[in-house]
Amino acid sequence: MSSFTIRLNYVNIIFAHFCDMKGEKALASTILGIDMGTKNIKISARGGKSIICEKNVIAMEGSLLYSFGDDAYEMFEKAPDNITVSFPVKSGVIADYRDMRDILVSFINKYFKGGIKGATVIVAVPTDISEVEKRSYFELVESCKFKLSGVLVCEKPIAAAIGLGLDVQSPSGMMIVDIGADTTEISVLSLGGIVLSRLIKVGGNQMAESIVAAIKRDQNLVIGEKTAEDLLSSLGCAMDPEDTSIKKVGRNMLTGYPVSLDISASTVYDAIKAHFDEISDAVKFILERTPPELTSDIIDNGIYLTGGVSQIKNLDKYLSGETDLDVNISSTPVENAALGLEKIASDRSLAELAYSINSPRNRFYK
Repeated sequence: MSSFTIRLNYVNIIFAHFCDMKGEKALASTILGIDMGTKNIKISARGGKSIICEKNVIAMEGSLLYSFGDDAYEMFEKAPDNITVSFPVKSGVIADYRDMRDILVSFINKYFKGGIKGATVIVAVPTDISEVEKRSYFELVESCKFKLSGVLVCEKPIAAAIGLGLDVQSPSGMMIVDIGADTTEISVLSLGGIVLSRLIKVGGNQMAESIVAAIKRDQNLVIGEKTAEDLLSSLGCAMDPEDTSIKKVGRNMLTGYPVSLDISASTVYDAIKAHFDEISDAVKFILERTPPELTSDIIDNGIYLTGGVSQIKNLDKYLSGETDLDVNISSTPVENAALGLEKIASDRSLAELAYSINSPRNRFYK
């Protein structure tokens, strides 16, 4: 039997598994895509009208679940000592297995009243983490006791590229820069695989921490992480900060009293600009190691930005100036990976891009 026939049979088996041998209509209720990000959890359902997106955060009162998702995020930095609010995913890996499982079960119960018995779940996993860390995503979903028909995984850069509308199975090279809450992952894709990838610990959380430190140092004002995140989204820019400001309340370090101060866009820019240099250096590092034929494709197609932090003003212009390449921004940067998982569930030709951890497909890019 030829290698082509074996590959074709593998695709048919996977797609038949998706369809549960009942025809394509069965997909609407039996396939879920899950992207467990550091800041947000996104769930897509084949045939669903929209992507479910809430904060990936949990509030616990002792050993009891108190709240989760957006409601729990409202308690962040405001909860009393008896309630612990935490994010179970850190730097692209599951840091608290039990809390992440509780969040996932709570979301499924909230949005899928009839349950998901017999469903197939596709989980997006970062590329540049260990196989043990990837397996933890797989095992977490299996441990939820949903009585699933199967759990598959897909590399997150591939899912994001599909969500962007790119033809990942073509022989054309494409670069995806995914800037999330804790990490930035730069990947070069071709022929449905990842040729090169690098993950650096730079994201929105590190930028928020830098804003907190800068305002504390320069203005003797202590602000919370949520206030810093609001400043980042409202005033953050990668170049040419505007002459504008926002009034924020914090605690004066000298008096200990709450005060209101105007925080300028230039203050925020000075605090975060070094992080953009780190991202730019990582992009250049990958470009320097990309095979020449793929580099020519990237020159033609440009760089594609995704992830929540990619929405920062002028980031595309900054990276374009640093690399002399076109930079494409997305209208749905937070949901791209979940959108890609939904397309994988819907399109037979993309079925091979999702695979089982226990018997993964051959990865020529390794």
